[in-house]
Amino acid sequence: MPIALYMDVNIPRSITLGLRLRQVDVLTAQEDHAALLPDPALLDRATNLERVVFTFDSDFLEEASRRKQTTAPFSGVIYAHPMQITIGACIHDLELIAKACQPDELRNTLQFLPLR
Repeated sequence: MPIALYMDVNIPRSITLGLRLRQVDVLTAQEDHAALLPDPALLDRATNLERVVFTFDSDFLEEASRRKQTTAPFSGVIYAHPMQITIGACIHDLELIAKACQPDELRNTLQFLPLR
C-alpha cells in the first residue's frame, strides 16, 4: 500500500500538483478545511486519515519529537527546510517515499528531505 501524503499549509501548490501528475495520493490542509488548525491538531487529523504530513514548518520537528518521547502515535512527518531543497527535489523524493515505502515504515518517525 503506497504512502498517502498530507500537505501542510506552507507547501507550495507546485509540489502538490507535481506529485499528483505522478499519481501520488496527496491531500492539502486547505482542501481538508484544516488550514487554521494548530500543528498538534493537524498532525492528529493526518494520523486519523492515515496520511504522512509533509511540511516546511520546523514546529513539526518539536511536535514529532514530543510524540516520540511520550509514545503518542502519529502517522509520520516528512520535513524539508525550504532553503535547502528545490521544488523538483521535493517532488522526486516524496514520490520515491510514497511509492517505495509502506505506512508502517513511516509511522512514528521523522524523515528529512532531501534524501541522500
